[in-house]
Amino acid sequence: MHNETIRHYKVVHTWTGILCGLFLFVAFYAGALTVFAPSLTRWATPETLPATPLEQVDGLIARAMEQVPLTREQFRIRLDETGGNAAWVSWPKNGPASPRDKVPEVGAVLAADGSLTIVDLPHRELGEFIDTLHRTAGLPVDVELGSMFMGVVSALYFVALVSGLIVLLPSLIKDLFVVRLGKNVKRFWLDAHNLVGLVCLPFHLIIAVTSVVFGLHDEIYAVMNPVTFQGEIRQMFQRESPFSAIKPDAEPAPLQPVTMLLQRVRETAPDFRPYMLEIRQAGTKGASVSVWGNDEQYLAYRTGLAVVNGATGAVVNTDYVPELQGGYGSTVAAFFSLHFGTYGGEPVKWGYLVLGLAGAFVFYSGNLLWIESRRRHEKRSTGPVTQSRSTHVMAALTVGVCLGCVSGVSLAIIAGKLMPMLGDDPLPWQNAAYYAALVLSVGWALVRGAARATVPLLWAAALATALIPLLALVEVLMPQANGDPGGLVLEAVALVGAILLLWMARASARRLRNGPRDSVWSAA
Repeated sequence: MHNETIRHYKVVHTWTGILCGLFLFVAFYAGALTVFAPSLTRWATPETLPATPLEQVDGLIARAMEQVPLTREQFRIRLDETGGNAAWVSWPKNGPASPRDKVPEVGAVLAADGSLTIVDLPHRELGEFIDTLHRTAGLPVDVELGSMFMGVVSALYFVALVSGLIVLLPSLIKDLFVVRLGKNVKRFWLDAHNLVGLVCLPFHLIIAVTSVVFGLHDEIYAVMNPVTFQGEIRQMFQRESPFSAIKPDAEPAPLQPVTMLLQRVRETAPDFRPYMLEIRQAGTKGASVSVWGNDEQYLAYRTGLAVVNGATGAVVNTDYVPELQGGYGSTVAAFFSLHFGTYGGEPVKWGYLVLGLAGAFVFYSGNLLWIESRRRHEKRSTGPVTQSRSTHVMAALTVGVCLGCVSGVSLAIIAGKLMPMLGDDPLPWQNAAYYAALVLSVGWALVRGAARATVPLLWAAALATALIPLLALVEVLMPQANGDPGGLVLEAVALVGAILLLWMARASARRLRNGPRDSVWSAA
């Protein structure tokens, strides 16, 4: 391949990476945590409502329907992790709502004398906050608008991946596993950037393509509608919705026992593991039971769904049950599963965590390479270089956005843990913690410059991350705290992250003292 061609592809790779890098850093850093979003939510807000043995749930539901007419419209039964020994019954406090709606919920238990005890439930929003951050790259806009923007960013990201691979091809075999340590810091960062990027290339291609589909799905369907669906795509979705399988029927009919409903689903899909039932119009012939669950043996949506007739116990729709999906459903579900790592169990989740953090490193190191390359490009003689304003600004934005994101996510996790313990809604505090850390970090970097801002920002990120394992002490000191055993894993990962950030702070301090004095990373 001609050198001129390689140079053109290098320009494309550089500028698409620069334009998208900071957004992708936030999306990848938050996305790495998204695979453990349910665990994060349980860790932040463990169950405060006593569990009800599954064989007693029917009595609890009957008593709730007698005393709280609202439950006839909708209530939920969340199952324990084994999927069948105990459950928690709750319903939206102010009327029907979808599972994604952020509305107050109340739960109920049977007291020793058989009476109904109703309690307000804490907001459980940490996992959803991290997922929203991942989908919008932290842009303070509507989720749909942010997702659409990230769809465009992901398309440019795909271009950067392909052009980067073409640039690397001539030296692929010779330099694949070479990471040269020495005085040439730029060479080390370039080797590390290339190695991590190439090893993770299949993962990056999957994420890029699926992100384009998620972010621009409305636009894709709008193009397909007149050609493929003869302008009737909306009607088709309505007809094929699993929730349309049961027609409204207000004629009274008893709700089948919960154990029987679960048994019918297990008979239909033996490997499907339910974790929640959502029941609407209970006590009528039109009662619908949405059974949400997972089966990690298959590429499936983020969560599976079976629809059961609550009055007869018949399973009426299995289009979203992983092992029973049709060809079209399996194809669409594969995009979700490959993007979110909802297959293969814990090994795949940990793999996605590592690959997601490695992806964040690729974008961070890519910006560092561009900034350092500008110095060498501008060096017309043997004398020192006067760095351009754009280079200084890009360096400040790189450290401000990336390290501000790390600090902000850690502080948001802490807020998500502490606020429910103090009886407050965590969502406003999570938003405030994240955006305050991000804005202050970016402002500090722009005012102080990248060199002088980097080490304090790394220390701040390390401290914020180290506060997560310190919450274990809070669990011991606060009687109302109810620790989740899975939190030990999160706290251990956070501790390792804090140590790595401290190591980076020390390395950056040495770079400030000993690096070239005409570099934007020099304190001179």
